[in-house]
Amino acid sequence: MTLPSVIDTHAHLSAEEFDHDLPEVLKRAEKAGVRRIIAVGETLQDARKLLDLSRKFPLILPAAGLYPTYLDVAHARRIHDFILSHRESLAAIGEVGLDYWKVKEEEDREIQREIFRHFIRLSNQFGLPLNVHSRSAGHQAIALLLREKARKVQLHAFDGRVSAALVGVEAGYFFSIPPSVVRSRQKQKLAKRLPLSALLVETDSPVLGPDPGKRNEPANVQDAVSTLAELKGISIGKMAEILMENTFRLYGAILNDKDPGSYSLTEG
Repeated sequence: MTLPSVIDTHAHLSAEEFDHDLPEVLKRAEKAGVRRIIAVGETLQDARKLLDLSRKFPLILPAAGLYPTYLDVAHARRIHDFILSHRESLAAIGEVGLDYWKVKEEEDREIQREIFRHFIRLSNQFGLPLNVHSRSAGHQAIALLLREKARKVQLHAFDGRVSAALVGVEAGYFFSIPPSVVRSRQKQKLAKRLPLSALLVETDSPVLGPDPGKRNEPANVQDAVSTLAELKGISIGKMAEILMENTFRLYGAILNDKDPGSYSLTEG
């Protein structure tokens, strides 16, 4: 059976878990119908590595950001400069956002907010989508995005309340669902309540896979597609079509309005 075309909108391909077999991982992804992978970065080193990988593997669309547990304003400024220098090659600013699960002190959280505000303003300035982390801070992240008038937003693996997510939906934000939806009641509840027009899929590879004991990889994004189709009561093909349309609405500039089915994996 031919699997429908889909785009993994959030994966960590610079992670050391993929250093030994990334070409094989990408080949499995393409065989599974994955046409592009938006590869997010957590540091400047990640951003540089992903840009290099994207030149070797056209399946990869690189992003640059600072993971919110890095409370380093100087590092954020260096990533800012990297984004300015390479913005035509980047799919998104990310992974950026808030993390109140790991960061508990209010002083440290204010540093997080300062860095996040900076990246939101950079997104607005250049029209680059934000790929947002909001662990244990869903309401707070959306509130800050709204205050800063963020326009292009993807909230990945959202763990907040549905009521908070719906506020984001009203603002035109997208929510990406990982393969862990096959086993997560929270993700299932969220997916059921969100409108089809607000949904994307991701893997968050190498984590949040269908099996928590195994490394996740982009090919598993099809588990998210099929589970969403079941939850929404539509065919897998129709679900994939809607997801692709949504992805182009947010990332159309970097995807360049090409037929995603035309992409193939080649090494440069």
